Amino acid sequence: MIRAGRQPLGHRIRRARERSGVRLRTLAAELRISPSYLSDIENGNRTPAHRLLVEICRRLRLDLDELLAAAGRLDPETRRYLRRSPAAARLLRIIARLRLGEGHLRALERQVELLAARKSSRPLESP
Repeated sequence: MIRAGRQPLGHRIRRARERSGVRLRTLAAELRISPSYLSDIENGNRTPAHRLLVEICRRLRLDLDELLAAAGRLDPETRRYLRRSPAAARLLRIIARLRLGEGHLRALERQVELLAARKSSRPLESP
């Protein structure tokens, strides 16, 4: 059995579509794509563009971050940030090298949120 966190992108989309009781042709029409294209996505033969992933998540009530991870993609904002910030790329490499588990990653995420809250509550520093 495939663990929930490791299911391929297409499998996740198909399962969510079937759980919601939506036929493939119906969802394809709502997304303004061909049924064969949606079938290719569900069968793992194609990876949809970011904009389409966003629409699929909205329609099927899926978590965008989980689908992006399953697709091996980053959202455009994150990609731009990583290009501008070598330190952020280093941090991701360290996390990958350490192979932090979900619990550690959630703890790290909470720490980042606390850091952001402290940063936003401080008065602006003069140059």
